[in-house]
Amino acid sequence: MPRFFLILATLCALPLSRLAAAESGPLKAGAATSNITPNLGGDIVGGFKPFPATHIHDELHARCLVLDNGQSKLALVVCDLLGFHRGVSDEARRLILAETAIPKENVLISATHTHSATSALGSDWYQPDVTLNEYQKFVARRIADGVRRALTNARPAEIGFGTAEAPEHVFNRRWHMRPGTMPANPFGTLDLVKMNPPAGSPNLVEPAGPTDPTVSFLSARDLDGKPIALYAAYSLHYVGTTGPGHVSADYFAMFCTEMGRLVQGNDADPPFVALLANGTSGDINNISFKVPRSGKPPYEQMRHVAHDVASKVHSAMARVKYDRNLVLESRFKELELGSRRPTEEQLAWAKKTLAAAPEDRQRWDLSAIYADRTTKLNDVPERVATPLQVLRVGPVVIGSMPCEVFCEIGLEFKERSALQPAFLVSIAHGYMGYLPTPRQHDLGGYETWIGTNRLEKDASVKMLDALIEMTRAMQKP
Repeated sequence: MPRFFLILATLCALPLSRLAAAESGPLKAGAATSNITPNLGGDIVGGFKPFPATHIHDELHARCLVLDNGQSKLALVVCDLLGFHRGVSDEARRLILAETAIPKENVLISATHTHSATSALGSDWYQPDVTLNEYQKFVARRIADGVRRALTNARPAEIGFGTAEAPEHVFNRRWHMRPGTMPANPFGTLDLVKMNPPAGSPNLVEPAGPTDPTVSFLSARDLDGKPIALYAAYSLHYVGTTGPGHVSADYFAMFCTEMGRLVQGNDADPPFVALLANGTSGDINNISFKVPRSGKPPYEQMRHVAHDVASKVHSAMARVKYDRNLVLESRFKELELGSRRPTEEQLAWAKKTLAAAPEDRQRWDLSAIYADRTTKLNDVPERVATPLQVLRVGPVVIGSMPCEVFCEIGLEFKERSALQPAFLVSIAHGYMGYLPTPRQHDLGGYETWIGTNRLEKDASVKMLDALIEMTRAMQKP
């Protein structure tokens, strides 16, 4: 048989994964961090009533990982922020393209959702083109700098995928309660479930949804076995309990620091970088409602969760199998969705409620706060462009949505993705509110209220279907 046909026959006999790997070159990986700590005095925006930052407990960072197989480059960035306006992502990716030639659709930028950071958001969350404020420009610039530094640190590498289980820290926070015990919501009506009910209450019946205990991660190391970076996702909202007026990156950063200590003692050059993205935790937190725990001093529970999860991931890393010939691929799409707009009845209620509210906003109750949010949604366009993205690293798929995604959506993505294994990251390329399923919408509760939820009732179905189609497009012929 002629040599050409022998080679062709051999290639045709290879499995698809081997064919895909043959298209890529040896892998390089690099990682770096950029400090994005804000000035003191800005508003910390984790609660209903923002308050000024008076102390920096721990610095905020944009943590960056760049992968390069000789044909494609991917950049993954996780920011210690509650969220950010999509304009921050657009500007950061514009700078990255100009300065590194990494295509915009190959850069995944997400926020951890720490509740103790000042705001990089914006009231015009639905606008793709906006003038960024000073802090938003600073964050975008530092993200781009971090990606450039990660590229500078890139060296021959291999990557593996792993999982660890940490079920004891995640609890569904939406609960069914005994008939007659559900309090009224801010609109004067009754929901079928309560977010964050009284812990230990005899009126608790059952949680309204599942949890996801799995930490999914990519581990990158050099050819001598020295760790370069770890990109992980865990579906836990945040832990909280900080000092008054403190800026903090919450357990996400504590996990990253502890991972560095476990793998190399935090003294390598260039340093190991861990990234912990927020998985799908829109209805998940760290409160055991059936068996409440005693109160703890600020930061103690954060540290407990972070160190325990890091220990579990570190143990799981010993079972990871690494490869250095990996396909790197990305899909990015702007999906048009309907916005959540108030009805005439809701607008009338909002105007009446605001007319009776105190002039001092710090004295507003939840009804006044949601009346204000309701009126503002009336100015939102009927259709909004929603950024969706899927990255492929070898066989592994990472999907993303710009919302606080409910846990069951992430579990469904893991199950339905055309390529496996797969996991989903929240609050990517912007912040567009909570994302419940239609079933959860029917139950009501905080995450479904107009002003908390900003997209149409079927948004989760349409977004998830779009992501699954994007994973199908990644399958090689």
